Amino acid sequence: MQTMTYSIVIPAYNEGRRLAPTLDKVLGYVRQQGWDAEVIVVNDGSRDDTAEIVRSFAEKDPLLRFVENPGNRGKGYSVRHGMLKARGEVIVFSDADLSSPIEEMPKLLQRLESGADIAIGSRWLRAELQTKRQSLHRQLFGRVFNALNRMILGLRFKDTQCGFKAFTRRAAQTILPLQRIERWGFDPEVLFLARKFGFRVDEVPVRWGHSGGTRINPLLDGAHMFLEMLRIRWYDLTGKYNGGCRVAAQPVETLPGRPAPRI
Repeated sequence: MQTMTYSIVIPAYNEGRRLAPTLDKVLGYVRQQGWDAEVIVVNDGSRDDTAEIVRSFAEKDPLLRFVENPGNRGKGYSVRHGMLKARGEVIVFSDADLSSPIEEMPKLLQRLESGADIAIGSRWLRAELQTKRQSLHRQLFGRVFNALNRMILGLRFKDTQCGFKAFTRRAAQTILPLQRIERWGFDPEVLFLARKFGFRVDEVPVRWGHSGGTRINPLLDGAHMFLEMLRIRWYDLTGKYNGGCRVAAQPVETLPGRPAPRI
């Protein structure tokens, strides 16, 4: 399999309404930067015209790859599926709505170049970068979820759920085969595994604007995500995560005051 520098993975479920503009922006930006890169869209059993849109783009643009899930499996499965098929030495996943603009990607790449194994976009390290905030009840849900992450999983990040993260190939290939959470609660599992195996994770402030059409139900999905946190702890205690390759132990912490190098 021929490797390349960057892979950008976009999970998609019923994204026919906004996927074409997203692909125009992402593919255009990649070409503008002159990157050796690929863009992978993972179709999660969509029932609209998502697949047709991606195929039409792929016929015209060799940078685009189309990956199909075996039915609707969830965002976590889609991200894992796409990232494990990626050929890049650096693998980024981005939400299909581009809540964090693709132009923010160099911020994540800078942290990897400075030694991080994983760089995660954050909406709350510099809240003034938010161009459109979520509703108050969604913000409250996020704060409660973050507090539970800290108490149950020991994750000290201000924002685990931003759909904009970058991995070195080594980190992705170590962590993702062990990932078991397939729906909305996969982000804390991935970060928990990163800490378990000693990978350095930098939290990076990025521009972000809330996009309508989200499918999260704060009560129903919140309950599921809480149970998934408990499952992560249980999987760890029962040895389900054993077998990964540890690297030199490093603290997993936010680094809000650390300047990123220029590229």
